[in-house]
Amino acid sequence: MGERSAGDVRTADGAAEIGRRVLRLRTERGLTQRQLAEPAYTAAYVSTLESGKVRPSEAALRHLAARLGVSYEELTTGRDPHDAVRLRAGLTDARKTLATGDAKDAAVLFEELMAEAERLGFRDERATALVGLGDCAQETGELASARAHYEAAEQLLADEPLPRRVPAIRGRAVAHFLSGELRYSCYLLESAIDELNASGLHDPNALLLLYTASIAPYMDMGAHARAARSAELALALAPSVDDPGLIARLHRGVARTLIAEGRTAEADASLAKAQELYEQLRIHTDLAHCHWMRGYVHAQDGNLERAERELSIARDMLASKRATLYVVQVEVELADVLRRRGRTAEAEALLLPLLKRSTGDGEPEAAADGVAGGGGAAGDGGAASGLTTETGAVHAGGAHRLLGLIAEERGDAATAEEHYRAALSLLERTGAAGDLADLCRLLGDLLRRAGRAEAAMDAYRMGLGHRAAPGTTTLGPAPAEPPV
Repeated sequence: MGERSAGDVRTADGAAEIGRRVLRLRTERGLTQRQLAEPAYTAAYVSTLESGKVRPSEAALRHLAARLGVSYEELTTGRDPHDAVRLRAGLTDARKTLATGDAKDAAVLFEELMAEAERLGFRDERATALVGLGDCAQETGELASARAHYEAAEQLLADEPLPRRVPAIRGRAVAHFLSGELRYSCYLLESAIDELNASGLHDPNALLLLYTASIAPYMDMGAHARAARSAELALALAPSVDDPGLIARLHRGVARTLIAEGRTAEADASLAKAQELYEQLRIHTDLAHCHWMRGYVHAQDGNLERAERELSIARDMLASKRATLYVVQVEVELADVLRRRGRTAEAEALLLPLLKRSTGDGEPEAAADGVAGGGGAAGDGGAASGLTTETGAVHAGGAHRLLGLIAEERGDAATAEEHYRAALSLLERTGAAGDLADLCRLLGDLLRRAGRAEAAMDAYRMGLGHRAAPGTTTLGPAPAEPPV
């Protein structure tokens, strides 16, 4: 669907615009008003129409379009339908570039297409380009820019049905999730789901996008019951969806809930299905995410050698695409595996550059020298920043947690406490309940061994608060179930 043109005959301005367009096209073709009008209309009618004093019927416009040798759409909107086809083909190519190549190269294509769509007055294509720019910015870790692009797309489509706006809403929710704003991410997704179901707009593709996107923030918040239900509803929608990319994303989301339930073999099988689809589609970023999650599954199972291999593959794939934010997040999980394999020095070499510079209160900022360690793969891929409170707060907290454990193993209790408290400061803002409870336990144990019993009790109480109601949050009622 396109934007309502200034040439819409339902308005006086629209009728005047169409009149001017008919006059221009008639003059260009060397036709008289009589030649254009006959046999169905009169020269006087064409004269009145060209002056904008009459609102022509659809039949009249189709007659005039045929006589002028243009399409009905071009006459009424001023837009050549061939331009729309060309723009959509360009957007498809830009999406392929994002999937298989460098996000910055894809962003250049989306920028050019957005500018052309704006010049030609194609609103839908412009909105699609904006979502593409948001996806590019998200991949490179520019989350504020990503949110701005998604919001602009939503505003362009404000009067369109909700399913048309869902890709932009989902993108904005994921950007907030990656920024550590888990509750707000859930709020955006749940609100859209409720609106879709309440209005009867039961669009399977739109609902699948929203349900799968909600799994990750639910899991990080400890809302495991909601995550599992989202996965169930997404699976129920799968037979109604013919987009293999969406189905692959579904399998990735389902794998997260299976991991939480300890069903690692099933999770790995689900990820294998997603991986196969991504390989067929040549969607490299999502394929890298499959390797990433399989590495996590193997780490949970204690198969650290396979975990290291999968995480290293994921990191190298993401680094080759300059997917900065995802690279540094994988580095944190890889460092955890290296530490558990007894390779503490290598783990530190990955973690310290990510948190190289800090503000006065210990919050990590971007590392000036990019991502280091691991044979330089991430640095070679062009990762330009570390973890910050804006980009990857959950993983920044994880990096501090790991450095705290390493410091404890070396007997440096003071440094360990600093890292644990820095991690708590980061994670308290995100609502990542499970991680917070674990950190409180680690800090409490450290303080207890140091003889600081009262401080240890405070840490334990904080942890118990985060574990008081497993699998629940203060999000309010769960989204309404879709109609049967």
